[in-house]
Formats: sequence, structure tokens, C-alpha cells
Amino acid sequence: MISFLFKRIYTFYKLFKIDTPLLIFIILLSSLGLMVLYSSSGGSLSLVYRQLIHLGLATSVMLVIAQIPPFFLLRSAPILMIIGTILLILVLFFGSSGGGAQRWLDIGFIRFQPSELMKIIVPITIAAILSEKTLPPRALSVIISLITIALVVFLIAKQPDLGTSLLIGASGIYVLFFSGFRIRLVKIIWLNLLILSSLLMGSLYIAWNYLLISYQKNRILTLFNPESDPLGSGYHIIQSKIAIGSGGLTGKGLTNGSQSQLDFVPEQSTDFIFSVLAEELGFLGFILLIAIYSLIIYRCFSLSLRCEDNFSRLLGSSLTFVFFTYVFVNIGMVSGLVPVVGVPLPLISYGGSSLMTLMASFGIIMSIHKHKSPRYLQ
Repeated sequence: MISFLFKRIYTFYKLFKIDTPLLIFIILLSSLGLMVLYSSSGGSLSLVYRQLIHLGLATSVMLVIAQIPPFFLLRSAPILMIIGTILLILVLFFGSSGGGAQRWLDIGFIRFQPSELMKIIVPITIAAILSEKTLPPRALSVIISLITIALVVFLIAKQPDLGTSLLIGASGIYVLFFSGFRIRLVKIIWLNLLILSSLLMGSLYIAWNYLLISYQKNRILTLFNPESDPLGSGYHIIQSKIAIGSGGLTGKGLTNGSQSQLDFVPEQSTDFIFSVLAEELGFLGFILLIAIYSLIIYRCFSLSLRCEDNFSRLLGSSLTFVFFTYVFVNIGMVSGLVPVVGVPLPLISYGGSSLMTLMASFGIIMSIHKHKSPRYLQ
């Protein structure tokens, strides 16, 4: 009876296009996140229950997307980009404000950030553009891709949300990178490097003097000297570094971190939850976290490289690198290595919209691995 039931369950499970190793790694990381979230909330279960609901909904999204063949995403890329761009424009005119930024659309029964959708739409669109011909891509495809990326980055930066705009821009650039494109303005290598360096420096000058607003400049300057404003812009980084450094090898134990439990660490359940983990689980907890992240990244890259068509390989590889970027930026931000940009720690930080996007990415990676591509895409 038990063996028969097990076989029926296994047969039902095989109907879903799920990669078992990746699912196990996600469950392990999510479990660690719930444990740290419980501690960061002072032992309150209400936040954990809400995060469990978010995880349930996000997992359902992952399961649904994993059943969608990748060629459907390829064909839908132009429509998705048009819808996403329209939503970003609507945010600028009709979006609801919060925390000094206008980033949300409120349609009565739901309030969401269209920029979260663009974390998926941009890689899908750029991969669709570049995979039309053989790789490396033609100059025209690269130009169209860069214009598309620049448009999305501009619309999100106007909200303003510079951190998200740069990360979404990077997601598109990753697709270009994996496509093997080359930037060659002139034939002489050293002159080509000189021109590109000049363009980069000019872009940074324009961004600093004409695009960045005061609080964004303060975040960058604070990175180099947080002690210059210990009770203002440098407070987050200083308290976070104290918490990380006090964790030692084995940590102080769950719910025993002085910095986190006494509310010295700000945003300790969201953006700065890594400092709670480092203080209470120590260096060993950090190693465990990095080990699970590494397994997820390795598995996603492995699945992406096995794909038979250019679109799937480009999309899977770029989504994997986006996941790595979010991990790197959050840990670097909390450790004082990069400016504070408000990036959650994947599958650890509390939140719903970012979790949905992340699990949708895993669903796409599972889909491109499990579905065989049509011959006209190969």
C-alpha cells in the first residue's frame, strides 16, 4: 500500500517540469531564511507566517512558469516589453508614493512595483533579440538591445530607484556578455580602449553632476567614510559592521544578538538581515549560506548550458548571473563594500514582490531545461 502510494505520488511529481536538486537547494535556503527571520523579528511568529504565505504563492508561480515552454517566452517577448514599458510610464504619472519615491501602482485589490516585472522581462527581451541570428550577434541587434536597456533604466531611475535601475540594466548587459558580442569602434586595440575609457569617464561625470540626486551622492560618499556622519547616512553601515564583526566564529546564537535584538541594526528583517545572520550564526553560518548559494548558482548554470538553443542558454545564464549579483550586492552593501541600494538578500530577506520575481526566474530555468526546443530554434 505504501509503495503503491509512493509510486502514485512520484508519477504525479514527474508530470511537473521540476528540477529536483534545484528545488532541494531552494527549500534548504528558504528554511534558513525563515529561521533567521524568526530571530530578527525578536521571536515573533507573525512575520514568519506571512513569509510562509509569500513562499507558498511564489512557489506556485515557479511551478506554473516551469510548465511554460521557452519558445512561448520567446514569441511573447515583444508583448511583455510593451506591457512592462507602459506600466513604468503609468507609474510616473499615476503611481503611489512611499519613502520619497513613486514606484508602485495601486489598482485597488493589489499594489505592486512594475520594476520587479522588468527584472524578468528585460533578460527575456534581450535574449529574444540576440538569438534571432547566429552568435555572436550583429551590430544592429546589439544597438537595439542597448536602446531597449537604456529606455527601461531611464524610466526606473526617474521614479527614482537608481539601485533597481542599474541592476535591471545589468541583467540586460549580462545577456549581451554571454552572447559573445565585441565592442570595437576602431581597429587599433589601444585606441579602442582609450575611446571606451573616455566614454565611460564622461558617462560617470554626467551621471554625478546631472543625474544623481543629493541622497544618492551621499550614499556613495558615505561608503568611503561612514564615520563622517555616524548618526545619519553612515548609521546603517556602522551598526551593520559592528554586528557582523561581533559574531565571531560560531555566533551568539539565535535571538541572542545584541545589535539585532536591541534594534541597533536598521531594516533587520529585510535589506540588512545578513548582519543578523552573521552576528547570531557567526562565520560558520556565513559559510553555510555561501555554500547553499553556490550550489544554486552552479546548478542553474549547469542547467542553462545544457540547453539546445541560443535563446534558452542566454536567458538561463543571464538569470543565474542576476541571482549572483543580488547576493553579491546585498552582502557587499551590508558589509560596507558597496553603497546602500536597498537590495534584499535572495530567499532570506522578508518580502513578497522580490520573492515572486526570484521564484519566477527559477521556474524559467527549470522550464528551459525540461522542455525540448523546437528544431527551428536550434
